[in-house]
Amino acid sequence: MTIRVNRRAALGLGTVATAGTVLGAGTPASAAAMRPRAAANAVEAASWVAARYAQQSTLAGGNWQAYVTVANSSAAPLVAVADEADTQIEAYSVNKIAVATAVLDKVDRGLLTLAQQVDVTASIVVPGGDGIFSLDGAYPSSVTLGHALANLLTVSDDTAVRLCGLVCPAAELNQILVTKGFPNTQVQPVANPNRFFLGTSTPRESHDLLRALVAGTLLSASSTAFLLGLLRSPVAFNDGIRREMSSAQRARIATKAGWFGDARHEAGVIFDSAGAAVLTYALFADGQADAGNFGATHPAVRARARMGRSFLATIDGLTGAGAIHRPAVRRPSNGG
Repeated sequence: MTIRVNRRAALGLGTVATAGTVLGAGTPASAAAMRPRAAANAVEAASWVAARYAQQSTLAGGNWQAYVTVANSSAAPLVAVADEADTQIEAYSVNKIAVATAVLDKVDRGLLTLAQQVDVTASIVVPGGDGIFSLDGAYPSSVTLGHALANLLTVSDDTAVRLCGLVCPAAELNQILVTKGFPNTQVQPVANPNRFFLGTSTPRESHDLLRALVAGTLLSASSTAFLLGLLRSPVAFNDGIRREMSSAQRARIATKAGWFGDARHEAGVIFDSAGAAVLTYALFADGQADAGNFGATHPAVRARARMGRSFLATIDGLTGAGAIHRPAVRRPSNGG
């Protein structure tokens, strides 16, 4: 079942009600969108999620491509948003989930281990890149593959991409993703076989990869737990979907953002309080104003923060479907 709003028909707070006739919901879409609260069932939740997406993406402007679903007990999930969902676009750092998937697939097959060392040379460090490797200044050194993946998926370290390329070259990485059913989620090879740009995906494939991850069909149980643990960690991306939330609420969300040029993307999963997946999202945006702003005040990032708070409130009374993934217990430390 698909519940869809035409985003371009929703021209702001006063006109989101226009979408209500498309949704066929009992409550006007404008009221649901502006008053975040728990939906009574999955159908209502999907309609409210659609209205909130239509409202916020329109307010932010630019171009949006998205795919969002809501779990529906034992039935197939409801498609709340399908906005150009099969458009193949530059995914930027959202594709770091796909890179990690390929590396962990090799771990699952016994070809790599998280404990093995990878060399960090001065030539492999991305100058001025996002993350922490470019801040070190003490090379050559070495780190474990697990450490590289942790930096790849939490602080979105650009040098960590190159470290993954040392153990999983571009051609092999792309073939792993094709074999797993993601032919449009591919890195872009360059002359050096161990280097690549992060490449493309579609909203639907980014969404489906996450769905396969939480279902346990993408990787082994241990690799699934490792990957979700990174995406749900307190140091994972907090400017978008997770921004207006408590630490406990943030722990219920596994997310990865990607930003480059004027693009601001994010994909992830919202879990219920027990740890079952309820809502899966892939939100891709570009062309908004303030293209040089990579902070939390960018229009598309602000829009995702508002969506996130509303999405969580909307699904808060629902029970997820499938495997349970409880977050790791995090305890702040004062040293010692």
